[in-house]
Amino acid sequence: MKKLVRSKIGLAARGILSAFGLIAALMPSAMTASAMELTSLSFTDGGTIPGRYVLNGFGCFGQNISPALLWWDAPSEAKSFAVTMFDPDAPTDSGWWHWLLVNIPAGVRSLPVGGGPADALKTKTDFGTTGYSGPCPPEGDKPHRYVVTVFALDVEKLPVDASASGAMVSFLLNRHSLAKATLTGRFGR
Repeated sequence: MKKLVRSKIGLAARGILSAFGLIAALMPSAMTASAMELTSLSFTDGGTIPGRYVLNGFGCFGQNISPALLWWDAPSEAKSFAVTMFDPDAPTDSGWWHWLLVNIPAGVRSLPVGGGPADALKTKTDFGTTGYSGPCPPEGDKPHRYVVTVFALDVEKLPVDASASGAMVSFLLNRHSLAKATLTGRFGR
């Protein structure tokens, strides 16, 4: 009788383990999917942003050139991309938008130093201008974080024009995001 009970328990345990194995086999993409990644040849994640990419104005003396970016493992269903740079440490209640580049064609996977696709849309930063506006924290502040994010989007074009605020663009990016990847640089003076 004990042998019969043990063998039934053994069969039940093997059945449960087989069921877990079947579930795992049915979900390989969830178990092995790669997350979208972002890197830069201009600065390292967590590193200091070089002066070349710093704002030329507001007391800063950089060259105000946008950094080179490269991303991969984006969802195949992405219809466009967007890139932003945001300073969450700015002394405001809502941070500070330094760069909002949207409607980047789906085939693009990199941005060169100082450039981007001609058909991408540059929207308004918190400096009141369009395009890239590099780091420039207040003098004496601890170094600020500058979070660069690339978004894979489910639409070819966001319904905005160049005058759209950072808050509006951010809302639409989060609403249409399939995936995103970030890279954080630091700068202080």
